[in-house]
Amino acid sequence: FYLCCMIIDNDTICAIASGSGKGALSIIRLSGNKAIDICNSFFHSKNLNEQKSHTLHFGTFKKNDSIIDEVVVSVFRQPNSFTGEDIIEVSCHGSSYIQQQILHSFVQAGARLAKAGEFTFRAYANGKMDLSQAESVADLIASDSKAAHQLAIHQMRGGFSDDLSQLRSELIQFASLMELELDFSEEDVEFADRKKMLDLLQHIQSVLEHLMNSFKVGNAIKNGVPVAIIGKPNVGKSTLLNALINEEKAIVSSQAGTTRDVIEDVVQIQGISFRFFDTAGLRNTMDEIESIGIQKAIEHAKKATILLFLLDATQVIETQIEELQKLANFPITNPLIVINKVDLLPKNSHTIKEAIYISAKNQQGVSELSSQLVNRLGMDSLNNGNTIVSNARHFEALQNALKYIKQSIDNLNNGLSSELNSLDIKQALFHLGEITGEITTDDLLDSIFSNFCIGK
Repeated sequence: FYLCCMIIDNDTICAIASGSGKGALSIIRLSGNKAIDICNSFFHSKNLNEQKSHTLHFGTFKKNDSIIDEVVVSVFRQPNSFTGEDIIEVSCHGSSYIQQQILHSFVQAGARLAKAGEFTFRAYANGKMDLSQAESVADLIASDSKAAHQLAIHQMRGGFSDDLSQLRSELIQFASLMELELDFSEEDVEFADRKKMLDLLQHIQSVLEHLMNSFKVGNAIKNGVPVAIIGKPNVGKSTLLNALINEEKAIVSSQAGTTRDVIEDVVQIQGISFRFFDTAGLRNTMDEIESIGIQKAIEHAKKATILLFLLDATQVIETQIEELQKLANFPITNPLIVINKVDLLPKNSHTIKEAIYISAKNQQGVSELSSQLVNRLGMDSLNNGNTIVSNARHFEALQNALKYIKQSIDNLNNGLSSELNSLDIKQALFHLGEITGEITTDDLLDSIFSNFCIGK
C-alpha cells in the first residue's frame, strides 16, 4: 500500500498531528504538491504561494466566508522539509469542532486523509532518512524515559545507520572483486586479497556480535527493564516493592505466602524505566493456588533482565541462595544479592562484600540498591554515544547477517571457491540492507509504518 500510494498517487495528504481530544492548541498538517495551494484557498492574510520556506504567518481560516479560527500557518518548501515535499502546518485552537472543520475543508479541496505513519514514510521514500531512522521516530514518540529518549535520538540522527553503512561499503568492495574473479575464472586469478578479506570479515563478525550483545539492554531500556524480585516467603519482597515505588501497592503481612500472584509496577531511576515484579515466595507447597503463583514467579525470573535474590539477614545466607537456585529449577548466573532486615542485626555485621544490605521496612540502603540496578545495565555505551540495538527486527537481521559472515570465514579458511564466498557475502549484505531499507518489501514497509500514529 505505502509504496503504491507514494510513488503512483503522489497526492496531498492531511491529518491532525497533535494529540487527540481537546487542548489549548492543535496542529493540522498537509504534505504534497498541492499543500500550499489548498491551504492558501482558506487562509486570509497573505498569499502563501509568495512566502519563503520555514516562515510563520498569522491570519484567519475561512470556510464559505465564515471564520473558523485565527491560526498560525507554517510553510516548509520542498526539498527542505520533513517529508521532502511541500508541507503546511496549521496551528489552531484545540477545539474538536475547529480541528474537524479545517480537516474537512482540506479534504473537500482535494487532499486526502493520511494513513498511519504516511508522513514518515514519505520522508523515507524521498531519501530524507533511512528505514532504521524512520523506525526511531516511532520510538522517540513512544519514549517515556530519559534513556529510551536517548536511544531513539541517537538512532534517528543516524548513529546506527553510519555504523552499518561503513561495514556494507567495505564488504561491497570485496564482493565486487570476487564477482570480477568469477568473470575471469578460466584465467584462475585473484583480485581480492584473501588475508585482507579474512581480516575484514572477522572485524565485521566482532562488530555484529557486539551490536547483538547490546540488544538485551537496548530492548530492556526501550520497553522498561524487567526486574524480578525472587526470594523465599516472608523475606520482605512486598515491602521492598513498596519501598522502591514509594507506594503501599503490595500487601505486607507477617504471614508467609501472602503474595499469590505477580504484582508489577514501573519506576524511573536515573532516567531509566524499571519494571519491578513482586513474586510469590519460592518454597515447596501443597497449596494449589500458591503453586500457581510460584510457577509464575519462576516464569518471570527466566524473562527478567535483572534477577534480584532477596534474602533474610537473620538466616544463613549461603543456604538461602542454594535453596533459591534449586527451587527456581533453571540456571541462574550472577543474580543481584540483596540482604534484607539488617535492622535486626548488630552493627558492622555485614560479611558478604558483593551483597547489598538493606532494611526495606526502614528504607535503609534502598537508594544504594537503586544505583546498583542502574550499574547492572552497563550504561557506559549509551552515555558514550555508542550504538545500542533496541529493535527486534534489527536484531534478527544482524543475526542473519552474522550467520553468513561466519560461513564466509569458514569458506576462506577451508579454501573453498570464490563463488560460494560471493553468495554468502551477498546474503550478508542483503540482511544488513534490510535494516536501513536498502532492501525492502511492500509487506515489510506496511508492517513498520502501520504501527505509527496518524499524523506522523
